[in-house]
Amino acid sequence: MNSSRLTQAMSSSEGMSQIFSPVNTVQRMLDVEAALAQALAAEGMIPQDAAQTILEICVAANIDLKALARDAGDAGNLAIPLVRQLTAQVTARNAEASRYVHWGATSQDVIDTGMVLQLREALQLIRVELAELADALAALAHRYRHVPMMGRTWMQHALPITFGLKAAGWLDAVLRHQDRINSLGQRIGVLQFGGASGSLASLGDQGLAVAHALASELALELPAVPWHGHRDRMTEVATTLGLLTGTLGKIARDISLQMQTEVTELSEPFTHGRGGSSTMPHKRNPVGCAAVLAASGRVPALVSTMLSAMVQEHERALGGWQAEWDTLPQITELAGAALVQLRKVVEGLQVDESRMRANIDLTRGLVMAEAVSLALGRHVGRAAAHELVEAACAEALRSTATLQEVLQADSRVTQHLNTQTLEQLFDPSHYLGEAIAFTDRVLVVHRQRKV
Repeated sequence: MNSSRLTQAMSSSEGMSQIFSPVNTVQRMLDVEAALAQALAAEGMIPQDAAQTILEICVAANIDLKALARDAGDAGNLAIPLVRQLTAQVTARNAEASRYVHWGATSQDVIDTGMVLQLREALQLIRVELAELADALAALAHRYRHVPMMGRTWMQHALPITFGLKAAGWLDAVLRHQDRINSLGQRIGVLQFGGASGSLASLGDQGLAVAHALASELALELPAVPWHGHRDRMTEVATTLGLLTGTLGKIARDISLQMQTEVTELSEPFTHGRGGSSTMPHKRNPVGCAAVLAASGRVPALVSTMLSAMVQEHERALGGWQAEWDTLPQITELAGAALVQLRKVVEGLQVDESRMRANIDLTRGLVMAEAVSLALGRHVGRAAAHELVEAACAEALRSTATLQEVLQADSRVTQHLNTQTLEQLFDPSHYLGEAIAFTDRVLVVHRQRKV
C-alpha cells in the first residue's frame, strides 16, 4: 500500500475517493468505449450485435488493473493498454465484434471524456456539500445575528460586529461559489471526440453524425470543435476549485483563531478521539480546520500546474496534457475533502456568547473610542474630540481605569455627554452599524435559492 493512502481520509472524502478510484476511472473510460460502439451502430457503421457485445464487455471487473497500470508506463497513457485488454475480452466472446472496438477514436478522446464523466460526478457531490454548508452557515448567521463580538483587523481588536455578520460573510462567499460551480458544470459537460488529429477523418462523412450520437449516449454537449490542445475547460475546473478551497481555508482560519485558548469564542464539535493529543489530555485541537487549511495550502500549487500545462503543442500535447492526469483529480479530491470537513465543523460549531462579550471588554472600553469621539465631535468638532479622546485612551492605558471612567472624570466631556449617554456609547450593541441589516440581506439571498 502506498503510504499516502493511509492519510486519504484527510485529503479526500469517501465519495471523491470512489469517483477517482482506479475502478471508477477505468469504468468511465469503458463507458465512453461502450457509448462509442452504440453510436457507431446507430449510424450504421458497425453491426448492432458487435456494439452489444462491446457494451456487455465494458465492465471494469473484466480489466486486469495491475496489468493496466504496468503497461501504461510503456504505452504512454492508460487508454492504449485498456483498449488492448478490451479487444482481447471482446475477441473471446465475438471475434467479429473485436474489429470495431475503439473505432474512429483516439486515446485522448477516451481519457478526456472519461475524465469529464468523473468531473460531472464530482461536481454534483460538491453542489450537494456546498448547499449543506450554506444551510449550516445560514443557521449560524440567523441564530447569532444580534450577538456582539469583537471585529478584528490586522489581528487586533477593531470595532464590535456581530457573530451573525461574520457567519453571513462566510455564507455570502459560499453562495458565490455555488454560482461558479453551477455554471462550470455546464461548460465542462462536453464531449471530447476528434480522432487522431481532431478532424474525425477516420469516419469519413459520418464523423459529425457519430459525434452527435455519442454525445447523446453520454448525455454530454457536443462542442463546436474537438478541444484536444485547448485545456481551458479542464483548467477552469482547477481554478474554480482553487477559489473554493481558498474560501474554505479562510473560514477555517477564522474558526481556528477563534478557538485559541486566549480567545475561546468557538469550538469544533467534540467526540471521543477527535482533536486530542498523544500526550496532553486537555487538548481539543481544531482538527477539522487543520484538514481544510492543509488542503488550501496544497491546492494553489496544483492549480499552477494546470495553468502551466495549458501551453500545449499544435493539435496534441507533449507533456502538458499528461501533467493534468494526476493533478486535476488531486485538486478535486482536496476541494471535496475540505468541503466535507468544514461542513461538519460548521454544523457542530459550539459558540460561547459570554466569551465573545468578555473579549469585547478586554481593552476596558478602548474599542468604543471611535463611538465616543464621533458623539463628542458633534459638540466640539472632529479634531478636538479626537485629541481629547486620544488623550483619555492614553490615560486609561497608563492606569487601571476604564476609558469610560476616565471620560466621566473629565468635565470637558461630561458637559456635552452625560453619564447615561456615555453608558449607551460604551454599549457595543449600540454601535453595530448595519451588521444586522447586512446579515439579513445575505439570509434573504440564501432563502431565495431554497425556493
